Amino acid sequence: MKARGTLIRSTALTETSLIVHWCTDEFGIIKTVARGARRPKSPFAGKLDLFFYCEIEVHPAKRGDLHTLKDLNLENARLGLRRSYAQTLAASYFAKLIDQIAEPDSPMPELADLLERGLNYLEENDIDLRAMTHFEKQLAENLGVLQPGVAPFISIRDLFGRLPKQREELLERVGG
Repeated sequence: MKARGTLIRSTALTETSLIVHWCTDEFGIIKTVARGARRPKSPFAGKLDLFFYCEIEVHPAKRGDLHTLKDLNLENARLGLRRSYAQTLAASYFAKLIDQIAEPDSPMPELADLLERGLNYLEENDIDLRAMTHFEKQLAENLGVLQPGVAPFISIRDLFGRLPKQREELLERVGG
């Protein structure tokens, strides 16, 4: 199966392999194993980094939710997200928020689109309180939990029990 998505998390699986989480339109949040990705001469070398937008080819798991990453084509490295710590922190907050609320292996095109738009905005523009609260408002609207007179982040927190820890530090940095 093929999809386009953003790499939102990666962790070491073995000395040579990674578990990579993707946010995709087609399949929602999916977990893949990139075998041999940590080897210097891997075909994945330099292509698996946070916030990279790629076309991926995945071999579905027969059991469980850990699929095999077969191939990928890097379409957008989003290098602008690395120009400052605040930009990277904001991108991390957006990705963690989507990851926290999404159900694995469930299509969610509106949430994947929101993440794409948010990351693309951050690549070109500095993070500020307006951008942060706009993302939260759009997310609350997409989830159907936006309430008049209630801050969107409160509605999201009440529904899911907590918000990613990056929010507090990001709020300090943007003057909220």
